[in-house]
Amino acid sequence: MELSALVGAVEPPQLLPARLQMAFTLGFHIILVPFGVAFTFMMLICQYRGLRRGDEQALVLARRWSQVAAVLFAVGAVSGTVLTFELGILWPGLMGNYGAAFGFPFAIEGLFFFLEAIFMAIYIYGWKRLPAWPHFFTGVVVTLSGIGGTASVIAANSWMNQPAGIVMRDGRVVDVVPSEVFFNGAFWWETVHMLLAAYIVAGFGVAGIYAWGLLKGRHDYYHRMGFLVPFTVAAIAMPLQFLVGDTIARQVFDREPAKFAAIELVPTTGDHVPETLGGILIDGQVRYGIDIPDAASILAGFSPSTEIQGLDAIPAEVRPDDSLVNIVHLAFDVMVGTATLLLLLAAWFAWLWWRRREVPTNRWFLRGASVAGLVALVSLESGWVVTEVGRQPWTVVGLLLTEDAVTTEGNLWPLFAAVLAIYVCVAAGAVVVLRGMRRRWQQAGTDAVAVPYGPERAPATGPRTDGVDDA
Repeated sequence: MELSALVGAVEPPQLLPARLQMAFTLGFHIILVPFGVAFTFMMLICQYRGLRRGDEQALVLARRWSQVAAVLFAVGAVSGTVLTFELGILWPGLMGNYGAAFGFPFAIEGLFFFLEAIFMAIYIYGWKRLPAWPHFFTGVVVTLSGIGGTASVIAANSWMNQPAGIVMRDGRVVDVVPSEVFFNGAFWWETVHMLLAAYIVAGFGVAGIYAWGLLKGRHDYYHRMGFLVPFTVAAIAMPLQFLVGDTIARQVFDREPAKFAAIELVPTTGDHVPETLGGILIDGQVRYGIDIPDAASILAGFSPSTEIQGLDAIPAEVRPDDSLVNIVHLAFDVMVGTATLLLLLAAWFAWLWWRRREVPTNRWFLRGASVAGLVALVSLESGWVVTEVGRQPWTVVGLLLTEDAVTTEGNLWPLFAAVLAIYVCVAAGAVVVLRGMRRRWQQAGTDAVAVPYGPERAPATGPRTDGVDDA
C-alpha cells in the first residue's frame, strides 16, 4: 500500500474539533431561524387584524413582537456571520474544490439577508412615522426575505446531500449550472420541511409564553390573543409537516439509501424490514429495540416486500461506523416522537376550540402548551442531526469525504473555545435585553400601548384597566 493511502487512512486531528464547532454553531443558529421566518409572519397577522378591525391590543402585540424579532435578528446575524467564516476556515476542501457550486446559493442568501435587514430597520422605525398600510407591507418584505434566505441556505445544504449542476474534470469543478445547483433533487422537500418546522417552533414557542400567563390567571384579551395567533399557526402546520415528512422519507429511500439504512437501523439488505423503535447497533447487530414487523418496508414502498438496502451494501471504506448510525437512528426516533406529541397537542386544541370557540382554559392543556416550544425545538435539532450526521462520512455525497474537506492546519480547539465564549456572551446579552424589554412593557403603562401611524397622532394618555401590560 502506498504511503499516501496509509496517511489518508488516519483522520486529521482537526476533524473532531471542526465537526464539534460546526455542530455547536449550527445548532445555536438554527434556534433563531424560525423567529426570522415565522415570528414576523405572526406579527403581521396581529397587525393586519389591528388595522382591519381597529383592534388596538392586536397592534400592541404586533409592535412588541417586532421589537423582539429585531433583537433575535441581530443575534442571528452574528451567529450566521460566524458560520459563514467557519465554512472557509474549517472546510477549505469544500470551498476550494466546490465553492463555485456551493457558494452560489449563499450568494443569493446574502441578497435576501441585506433585503431583510434593510426592511426590518424600516419596519421598526416606521411604527410612528409611516402610514398604516405602507408600514404593514414593509413587514411583508421582511417575512418574504426571511423565507427566501432560508430557502437559499437549504439549497446549499440539500446540494451537499444530492449534488447536481456541476461538470467535473480531473477531480475539479469546471462548469456550473446555477439553476440545477439551487433546485437540486432534494431542494423542494427539504425547503418545505424546514419552513414548516420554523412555523411550528416559533408558533409553539411564542404561544408557550402566553400559555404560562394564562396558567397564572392572566385571562385578559391581550394574553388570549398572544396565545391564540401563534398556537393556531403551529397547529395548522403540524399535520402538514407529517405529510411532508412521510414524503421525504421515501425520497431519502430512493436517493440516499445509506442515510435511510441508518435512520431505520438496517444492517443487512432485505425485504419485510421491521420498523425499530429505539435500539442501537452493536457489532453490526440491532440490540434493545422494539420491532414493528414490515413497517419500514411499507414506509419505503407501500409493500412489505419492498427491499431496503442495508448498511452491508455500503463499501467498507465509506461505511458509517456503529456510533454514527446510532446517533442518526436515535435522533430520528426523537424527532418523530416529539413531533407526534405536538400533533396530539394540536389535535387536542382543535377539539377544545370546536367545542367552545374560545381559548382553552383546561389546565393540563395549558401545561402542555407552555412546554410545547421546548419540545418543538428538540424536534428541530434532532431533525438537523439526522440530516447532517446521516450524510457522514461525506461532506458532498459521493464526491468529497469530510476528512478531506477539513483544514489540516493548526490547533482548532482554542478557536472552538473562543467561538463558544462569544456565543455565550451573545446569548446572555440577548436574554438581558429581552428581559429588560419585558420589564419596561410591564411598567410603561399607556405610553407603550398607543400605536400611532404618522407623526400627527400623539399617544393617548390616562390609565388602562384592561391588564394588557401584564406580560
